[in-house]
Amino acid sequence: MRQYQRLFMIASPSLRHTAALERAVAIAKATDAALHLAVFIEEGDLLGRMASGTALRQSMEQEAWTWLRDEAAQLRRDGLEVTCEVQLSRQVMKDMLEHVEEMEPDLVIKDVHHESALRRVFLTPPDWQLLRDCAAPLHLVSEVRCPLPRVIIAAVDTLHPDSQHTGLNERVIREANAMAIQCDADLHLLHAWDVAQTRIADFGAGAVTMPGFNSEVRRSAQLAFEHLADAHGVPEAHRHFVSGPASHAIAEYAAHHRADVIVMGSSQRKGAQGLLGSTTEHVLQHLPCNVLAVRQETTATP
Repeated sequence: MRQYQRLFMIASPSLRHTAALERAVAIAKATDAALHLAVFIEEGDLLGRMASGTALRQSMEQEAWTWLRDEAAQLRRDGLEVTCEVQLSRQVMKDMLEHVEEMEPDLVIKDVHHESALRRVFLTPPDWQLLRDCAAPLHLVSEVRCPLPRVIIAAVDTLHPDSQHTGLNERVIREANAMAIQCDADLHLLHAWDVAQTRIADFGAGAVTMPGFNSEVRRSAQLAFEHLADAHGVPEAHRHFVSGPASHAIAEYAAHHRADVIVMGSSQRKGAQGLLGSTTEHVLQHLPCNVLAVRQETTATP
C-alpha cells in the first residue's frame, strides 16, 4: 500500500473554503502528508475586466496570497506541513499539468461545481483536460458529507480490452485501497454488466446476438471479476456485480449506497477507444458524487 506523502490541492480562485479544501485538509491530517495549496489565475480573464490590467493583476495576486497565507498559517498551527503559491498564467491548464509532473504528488485534489437544482455537476474545460491528462490520481470533489470518505467504490471493467491489457483494473483497486486504508473507509468492488457490449456486428445486417452468447460472456465477465476480487482480498459482501449501462448503473449504485468516492479508470484516447474516460465523465456529470480518476498508464502506440 502506497502511503500518501504529498498532496496537491488546486484551490478555487474564488478564495473560499470549499469542499475540496476540507477533504484535502482531512486527508493530510489523517496521513501526515505534506499539503501544497495553489491558486491559478488566468491573466486573460483579468485583462478583460479592467483597463488597468497591471493594477488588477497585482490586486488579485495580493488578495490570493493573503487568503492562502492565512489558510496555511491556521493549518500549520494544527500541525500540518503546508506550502502555498499563486500562479498567474496565460495557459492555466498547461501550468497545472506541469506542476503535477514536477511535484509527482500522490493525489491531486480539485473542486467541481455541483448544481443542486439540476442535480448534476458542471465541469470546466480544465476539469475535462485534467481527467484525461493528469498523471497523478485526480480526486474531483463536489460535496462532502464528512471530511474523510467512509464508503469507497472501485469500479472495474473486466471486459474492456484497455483494462485487461494495461492493468488499469489493478491500478484502480490499488488506489481505492490506498485511500480506504488511510482514511479508515470501507472498500467495495463494483462491476457494471452491460449486455449491449456483447452484440456482434453482422456485416450489413445490423447488430445480432448469437444464441447463448450473452450468457457465456456474462459468466466470463463475472468469473474474471471474482478472480480480481480474490486477488485483492475483497470480502464477498463487498463485491457487487450489477446489470445495466456502466455510467447509469454505477451512478445508481453509488447513490443508493451513499458512496463518498467512486474510483474509476480514465483514458487519454478519444472516440470509441475513450470509453473508460467518457464513462467517468458521465458519472461525474450525472451524480453529486466525488470521483477519484486513475489515468491509464500509456505506452507508445503507432
